[in-house]
Amino acid sequence: MRKFIILGLLAATVVPSVASAQSYGEARRSEQRLREEQRDLRQAQRYGDRRDVREARRDVRDARQEAREDWQDYRRSHRDVYRGGNWRAPFRYSQWNAGAQLRPAYYNSRYYIADPYRYRLPRPGVNQRWVRHYNDVLLVNVRTGRVITAHRGFFW
Repeated sequence: MRKFIILGLLAATVVPSVASAQSYGEARRSEQRLREEQRDLRQAQRYGDRRDVREARRDVRDARQEAREDWQDYRRSHRDVYRGGNWRAPFRYSQWNAGAQLRPAYYNSRYYIADPYRYRLPRPGVNQRWVRHYNDVLLVNVRTGRVITAHRGFFW
């Protein structure tokens, strides 16, 4: 009887880590499938007829939807990473869009996301940084202050 209890406890601790690894793998595979479908669409646009292009666009749309759902499932199963926490800036919240010009106080090094890979954000380019603005994440060109990309409600 004691062996069954120990095995049950072991299984209870191992199963959640295996489930999260599977969801991360699913998200990675769906992103790879999306890239393959986009490559097929480019090939169809270059060498195919209208029907081929239409089918390839439908496949890209389906792959994009699947990748989005897998990403949402991954975030839902890893809420501890994306929780908002008690984070407040010394300025009021503003909803920023791509192309907006920020003052340096909004994107100084204090607000940089040090490890964007932890949140599965793409690597920023030269002179670009991921910046946290309340629960939003902004990709900002630090030389000009322009917002390149805005993800609203990124943190819970």
